[in-house]
Formats: sequence, structure tokens, C-alpha cells
Amino acid sequence: MIELIKAAVAMGWPALGILVALMFYFKASISDPVANKRAVFKTFIGTIGAMLLFMAIANYKMNFFEESRLLPVSLVLITSMTFMMALYFTNISALLKIGGFMFFIAAALSGYGNWLPQVEGGFPPIEEKKDFSNMPQTELADEGEKIIFGGVGQNKVQGAIGKGQCPLCHAFHKGMLGERAPNLDGLPERAGTQIEDPRYHKGNAAARDSDQKEAFPGSGTAENGQEYIAESHACPSCFVVAGYGVKGTNDKVSPMPSIHKPPISLSLPELAAVGLARCRLSISRRSLCLCLSWPR
Repeated sequence: MIELIKAAVAMGWPALGILVALMFYFKASISDPVANKRAVFKTFIGTIGAMLLFMAIANYKMNFFEESRLLPVSLVLITSMTFMMALYFTNISALLKIGGFMFFIAAALSGYGNWLPQVEGGFPPIEEKKDFSNMPQTELADEGEKIIFGGVGQNKVQGAIGKGQCPLCHAFHKGMLGERAPNLDGLPERAGTQIEDPRYHKGNAAARDSDQKEAFPGSGTAENGQEYIAESHACPSCFVVAGYGVKGTNDKVSPMPSIHKPPISLSLPELAAVGLARCRLSISRRSLCLCLSWPR
């Protein structure tokens, strides 16, 4: 407390000196005893208020980088100052009371927030850079599962979600319901037949009725199942499975984001890993053959 008072005096001595000088000036210059007493007393109250204000500022300055739990003390001091001034300066009493009430609420909320146990944030884990180009296919598929589900073998765990965020919308096993996007069970086989859908307009992207017709200008359409899966990553709205479009768009816009762009931002090797992992989750022999031929 003594250190706080010293810091306040060191900071505000010019203003405090002026107020003390005014107090002596009023004492010596005002002849009317009643007016003299009133002027001296109000100046004295103003000096105390100024001292409280400088103590609040000094407390904030001293504890900003140290004991942050003492910061609400500054608000308490300012609240005390405003209510004290409101008692004696009746011409601005209402304004001071309003300000005092606001500072009181701020002090209460700040004090409660600082009283709660504080959580110290640490550095984020170092992201390991992996070389996908030299990985065996089994290891690459494992990495894909981590991207999709957050870990290997988590594909049947309810709520398992990785960086790719796929399970937020898709289901991956037969019988599971994907309300916002198609179930991806049997995807490698189904992808080959999907491109034959008349709405897909294989080989004629310009004829599509979707809002986005190509992944990029000149990319055209997929010619096989693998290309269709890759296209669905980069351009989900190029072809929307019936019933899974954004409501009101007549299946012309997909709710799925392009996962190579923010906020998901998967790299091309990560996209390949995701495709291989999704392929591996299908259990038919034909799906397995398609998985083994997945491009790297």
C-alpha cells in the first residue's frame, strides 16, 4: 500500500500540488466564512479524489505485467472516488453516480473473472512435416485416417473428427446415416457409376446446371472413379448428389467446402492420403483393387 501511495504521488504530484495550492489560496482569499469553508472543503475532497485516481492508475501500471489479479483494485478505487465526489459536488452528482455505478459493475465482473483460476496458454504443438511421397500405401492410408478421424482405427468411433472434418457430414459405414452428405461406404465402386449419371454430363462440363461447372477453367470432367473422387474434393459443387445440395438451390450448390482451401486447407499429398483412406474403408474386393491403383 505504501509503495502504491508513493507511486501515485510520484505520478500526480503536479496536479496534487496545484490542488493543495488552491486550497491555501481559497483559505486566504475568500472573506465570507461560509464560502471559505465550502471552497476549502471541496478542494480537499477534490485532492482526495485525485489521489485515489492516481493510485488507481499506479496500481494498473505496477500490476499489468505482474499480479494481474490486483488489476480490479484500480476499478474499485475509481468507483470509490466517483461516489465520494458525488456526495459533495451536487451539481454533477447524477453524472458521477452513473459513472460510479458503471465502474462498480466493471469492478465486480473484472474481480470475479480474475478470481477464477487462470489458464495459462502454451505453445501449440510443433507440426510434423511428413514426406508423403515415399510412404508405403498402408502408411499413407493410415495418415489419411488420421486426417479424417483424428487417429488410425477411429473410423467407427462416434464423434471422431480429424483435420479434414469429413465425419461432420459424411458417414463411412453401411447402415450409418449421413444427413448432410452421402454415405461413403462403397465409394470406389459407386464413383465409377456416378459419372454416368445424366446430370453429371461426363465430357461436357458446360452442360452442367450446377453453379460451378469445373474445378478450374479447362479441367473438364472426370473420366473415371478416381478422378471423380478427386474432383469432389476440389469442386464439391461441380456435381451434387440429388437431395444433398444446399436448401433452396435445387442441388446446384454443395454444402461441402473445397477442402484444399481455407479453413481446412489440405495439401495435395494429404488429399491423396484421404482418398486412399476412404478407399480402404470399403471392404469389397473390387474396392481393394481400386485402392491399390490409387495415384500417389
